[in-house]
Amino acid sequence: MCEVVCKGERLWLREVTESDAAPLHAIYGDPAATQHMPFPPRTVGQVAEVVREAVAAAAEKPRRLYALAVLDAHDRSVIGVARLHIDAERPHCAEIGLGLRPDHWGRGMGTDLVRLLLTFGFKQLGLHRIWGARAPANLPAQLAMLTAGMVEEGRLRHHVAAPDGWRDSVIHAAIEDEWRGR
Repeated sequence: MCEVVCKGERLWLREVTESDAAPLHAIYGDPAATQHMPFPPRTVGQVAEVVREAVAAAAEKPRRLYALAVLDAHDRSVIGVARLHIDAERPHCAEIGLGLRPDHWGRGMGTDLVRLLLTFGFKQLGLHRIWGARAPANLPAQLAMLTAGMVEEGRLRHHVAAPDGWRDSVIHAAIEDEWRGR
């Protein structure tokens, strides 16, 4: 396994480890942080299982899932999670997902995180297309993706079974050639 480390000015990405379950619970267990996610807040045990699955996925060949801890570059604390999932049938394409602790919202960290994921996917993994889906009501995610250079492509109706019923998704994507020229 090749250890992933991606450093930005304010955020770093590294592989998720088993010791990250508790800090990641601050995201996955928080009702505000999960309000736009397709699942209700998770327990510490459920988050620990997600982390175990991520650690196992890191050893698979070919690797399709990158589950990464998001660190504050200044104090190295875990403040978020980022996922990049390569499509098995289209290995040039990957979906991203992310979450930040609510106490880090409103400072442009989401945009920085999307930029780091795009850099990692295009430069280190050699991907051609990276896309992400967001809840239509998640305007901070919209702003983060657009500011980071992704293009809003459209809406998938009743795409996700969320705790409150079916939810649409708005798709954003970046293409390597266009992104490189930004």
